[in-house]
Amino acid sequence: MAIIATLSGIALIMVVLWEVFETIILPRRITRRFRLTRLFYRSTWIPWVVMVGRCIPARRQETWLSVFGPLSLLLLLSIWAAALITGFALLHWGAGSAVPIHGSGSTGLLTDFYLSGTTFFTLGLGDVVPGSTTARLLVVIESGMGFAFLALVISYLPALNQSFSSREISVSLLDARAGSPPTASEMLRRHSYAQGMDALRQLLHEWEQWSAEFLEGHLSYPVLAYFRSQHDNQSWLAALTAILDTCALLMAGVQGACERQAQLTFAIARHALVDLSLVFKTKPREPKENRLSPERLVVLRDILSTAGIRLEGEEASDLKLTELRWLYEPYVEALAGYFRIPVPPWIGEEGKVDNWRASTWTMGAPGAVSSEANKGMHF
Repeated sequence: MAIIATLSGIALIMVVLWEVFETIILPRRITRRFRLTRLFYRSTWIPWVVMVGRCIPARRQETWLSVFGPLSLLLLLSIWAAALITGFALLHWGAGSAVPIHGSGSTGLLTDFYLSGTTFFTLGLGDVVPGSTTARLLVVIESGMGFAFLALVISYLPALNQSFSSREISVSLLDARAGSPPTASEMLRRHSYAQGMDALRQLLHEWEQWSAEFLEGHLSYPVLAYFRSQHDNQSWLAALTAILDTCALLMAGVQGACERQAQLTFAIARHALVDLSLVFKTKPREPKENRLSPERLVVLRDILSTAGIRLEGEEASDLKLTELRWLYEPYVEALAGYFRIPVPPWIGEEGKVDNWRASTWTMGAPGAVSSEANKGMHF
């Protein structure tokens, strides 16, 4: 029995250490099919979504969904710590149970758990001591591992917060440039002023850089994908979709547009979507409804034409736009379904006020922003 406990303890410790290494230290996507961390998130996220959908009012569901990311991270760290403590407790039991000081108290597996816990968290109470030379060596190893685990957590959380903040800054900046939620029609319309295409080229260049950073950050720390934006109508997926929509329009034949920059941004943004779909095992699927039906495309053309932006030959540009949409929309649909994030439309909602102009303190007050004033803003 002691041999089984020892082998089980060694196996548990090695599995947890490898999971910690892959999740926190290894900066690349893990390709093997089975991972405990992935299993943990899949087995907790789906029940959480179901619980929120059934028990929480619709207006508060986004708030509860946003809790999952940070809460699951704390739970995962706790599970790792508990598993390591359990593994060392089994090793202590297999090597001969710990002995309470002065010979008082009981011995056995529970006492070994106590010794393992106090050693891992470096409490140093001293009321229980290892009962053999092997157990003393285990105490030294576990105490060092406890320090290392604490150091990893301390370094891991700031890295997550920094990556999250960097992501959200660009998402928030898109608010005044593409509406809330961001849409391709608004992005092009708001860049229809003189030198607007130069500004749009610079914006797409910045989002090319953002997409590359997003890809690297979320492959290294996939848990970031569960962290949601501050506003219900903003998200990393909505922003990425709006950028891809805009690039697709420019590549389909907007006259005098920054087509080359649109191609570069489109490539890396789609790459980010595809790789993230691989990480979360979300198989691309055809959208339930056409985001840009032929009727909506006519409306989009009218909006762009009114703003002085024209698409080249309708039939050719429509065909190219359809081909480009097929390259990324199935991945958007799959990720949106998994993360329960709404996909932005191609055309902004009529009368919708941007987040930066809206406030519960000014609703109905004199001088409050009207939808027409918001529509007329150019940046």
